[in-house]
Amino acid sequence: MKKAVVFLSVMFMTLSYGQEIKQVPQITVSGEGKVKVVPDQATITATVETKGNVAKDVKKLNDDQMDAVLKLIKKMNLAPADYRTQRVALNPQYDYEKKKTTYNATQTVEIIVRDLNKYDELMEGLVSQGINRIDNVVFQSSKLAQYESDARKLAMKEAKHKAEDYVSVLGQKIGKAITINDNSQTYYPQPVYAMRKMEMSDSGASKETLAVGEITITANVSVNFILE
Repeated sequence: MKKAVVFLSVMFMTLSYGQEIKQVPQITVSGEGKVKVVPDQATITATVETKGNVAKDVKKLNDDQMDAVLKLIKKMNLAPADYRTQRVALNPQYDYEKKKTTYNATQTVEIIVRDLNKYDELMEGLVSQGINRIDNVVFQSSKLAQYESDARKLAMKEAKHKAEDYVSVLGQKIGKAITINDNSQTYYPQPVYAMRKMEMSDSGASKETLAVGEITITANVSVNFILE
């Protein structure tokens, strides 16, 4: 009985390998979708940096300045979830020529400004209260997830349109999609290393030194369609 089972198994395998592999006509295309939007919020990364000869004094001065900064932020009624301390450091720095050690203290705070009308007032206040380094300003959209979805849909539409262009010449049509690969890169808004400031010109009219502009959200896909 065992021999019969083995014999039947070998026959089945032989027949399977002997059958012709059916080729499925298909086409692979890529698509890209872009959505341009005007940012409605900004993330500011700012630092209080102090230096001196005595570590304790340097840290205290740094703490006092950061305390003033945090009080300013609270006074502007920003939500507690929209600001946080990002880094705190106190480092000795040895000068080999003078053979002397000094100390450098830094505290960095990250602030999300959801109302850009508060941007100018906040930036000016930060500097006046002790912030001496603006590390980064990034303009963003609060509806990023929605715009990413829109970009993906546009990418799929472009891929389908491209496939239809190719096969129309051959008198064929595209069928169902076999595979869809998302090749999109993680979106990182471009930083703006500048302070937005309203200044008065000689004529008395106000002018802006920084334009928020637009940000572009991009999606890329690769789609494999069956040909009919």
